[in-house]
Amino acid sequence: MINGIKPLERSLRWGMVGGGGTSQIGYIHRAAARRDEVFSLLAGAFDIDAARGRAFGAGLGVAEERCYPDYETLFREEAARPDGIEAVSIATPNNTHFAICRAALEAGLHVVCEKPLCFSVEEAQILEDLSKKQQKIIGVTYGYAGHQLVHQAREMIQQGMLGEIRIVNMQFSHGFHAQAVEQQNASTQWRVDPRFVGPSYVLGDLGTHPLFIAETMAPQLRIKRLMCSRQSFVKSRAPLEDNAFVLMEYDNGAMGSMWCSAVNAGSMHGQKIRVVGEKASLEWWDEQPNQLRYEVQGEPVRILERGMNYLNARALEEDRIGAGHTEGLFEAWANLYRRFAIAMDATDRGDSELLANFWYPDAHAGLLGVKWVANCVRSADRGAEWVEFV
Repeated sequence: MINGIKPLERSLRWGMVGGGGTSQIGYIHRAAARRDEVFSLLAGAFDIDAARGRAFGAGLGVAEERCYPDYETLFREEAARPDGIEAVSIATPNNTHFAICRAALEAGLHVVCEKPLCFSVEEAQILEDLSKKQQKIIGVTYGYAGHQLVHQAREMIQQGMLGEIRIVNMQFSHGFHAQAVEQQNASTQWRVDPRFVGPSYVLGDLGTHPLFIAETMAPQLRIKRLMCSRQSFVKSRAPLEDNAFVLMEYDNGAMGSMWCSAVNAGSMHGQKIRVVGEKASLEWWDEQPNQLRYEVQGEPVRILERGMNYLNARALEEDRIGAGHTEGLFEAWANLYRRFAIAMDATDRGDSELLANFWYPDAHAGLLGVKWVANCVRSADRGAEWVEFV
């Protein structure tokens, strides 16, 4: 259990690009990064409006001279300081991720980036290659993948408790955009604008989350081909989809399905993952994150509760409070940031032994998400044809 003892001897010097006062996600990044005192926020370019960003940063306790007007200035000025930042988080609209991430790596910084990592597979490959060349990590914030019961499921699957995997059912389908809310909500407008989000809306914004959780639970599965059908039920969002269905065929013969939607009227969040094996099934739902359903054919349903001693060591490692209390989004994000910090420190020290089996959503995870979206769009644009996963 995490008890407040720092996993590193020091806090990493850290900055942010974006995540200012109008950001939906900036506070989650900061709360997660500072939860275990593994990062210290020292600088940032928090807003496209320099004065507003400077005032916001000062309100966070960042020195005014280290609140910069843009990311180029942030990276240049911090590189010239003996106490300059070592890592940066990118919490900006999707169309900026590639350029900022590349500039950060070229400046010798570790990166934590919102998803999608970029728009194209070619860009994602450039970033992964640059990360290796610079010997700096990229962490991608697939937030709920840091939840302990996701890793309980991973261990159970690896131990063969489900038998051979046959079906993976994924969904992330909420109802908050069942109407054209972007017409009144500025923070939603860019999410349905191809100039800012690229070739998809819910496939990239929602679907990549359960996709990565499923990959975390069952990393042995590889997508062989897929078929996607996407719809724009709110017509003004076309050509971007607000609903999509994807069928996937894995290399072992298993089948996967994904429903991602922003028009599932009445649904609060709707992110669920069910893994079905020949002997048993597991199901996790982020609206009830403390529970993992374990269903063995012919036996009563078992509900595994977070924090209980019958769970495996990996699932207990990152508990933050005793069983019975609830943990969720902030804790899962904090677990990710804790792991990002450990990976950054180990990379800088050249600790290849630690890194060999150390899990976190890395540059390759970001690349796979981009590749999945690209293949889904390719399939849908061909009239929901099966396409090879390339």
